[in-house]
Amino acid sequence: MMLKMHDINKVYQTDSVQTYALRDFSLEVNEGEFIAVTGPSGSGKTTFLNMAGLLETFTSGQYTLDGIDVGELSDNQRADLRNQKIGFIFQGFNLIPDLNIFENVEVPLRYRGVSSKERKRSVEACLEQVGLASRAKHLPQQLSGGQQQRVAIARALVGKPRFLLADEPTGNLDSLMARQVMELLEEINRNGSTIVMVTHDPDLARRVPRNIQVVDGQLADLTLYQGQPEIDSSCVVERPSEVGL
Repeated sequence: MMLKMHDINKVYQTDSVQTYALRDFSLEVNEGEFIAVTGPSGSGKTTFLNMAGLLETFTSGQYTLDGIDVGELSDNQRADLRNQKIGFIFQGFNLIPDLNIFENVEVPLRYRGVSSKERKRSVEACLEQVGLASRAKHLPQQLSGGQQQRVAIARALVGKPRFLLADEPTGNLDSLMARQVMELLEEINRNGSTIVMVTHDPDLARRVPRNIQVVDGQLADLTLYQGQPEIDSSCVVERPSEVGL
């Protein structure tokens, strides 16, 4: 079991008002699953994702990540666990503009104290995986939006995390680029990574075997697809090349 949440509550307290971001939220995610999280704006999706990624604490309940009880950890232990096991992919890419692509992907390994030789090997392998090996010396602003998102995916993968959290990873891309990034995520999942993806795109959500809907901070619906739906062959694109994405 990669993730197990039981009766999680997240309450924001003001002077006289309690606001529940999550209420009695329970979820299990098996290792190797690919899950899409949908729901209206303000429903609690981002709170759940931040909590799953150990970026935010919960008010009550129990959260176990890869067999480790998160509630028992100190802040430093949570940071170490996050660095070891979790990769993040954000809608806004969050690349450092003054660093080239190689250096952006390299950042998580520098925080881990990985040797320069091992950093070079790992970064080159990840850039090759996302089809951007020849763009290693480019700056982020010299790439298209789709290419920047693929750099962000490489950065998330470089530490070999077992758990990937993606927050609207295609939200800033056109439909063609979104499909290509989605195909890359599907390939990463087939290679063994557990992925939880928040999305507002129903077409992308339907490609994912398991859908979770969050409404008003609660798990409102859970749909398990028996295999991926058939896709019109006219919409299928090849694995992204370095041209145009």
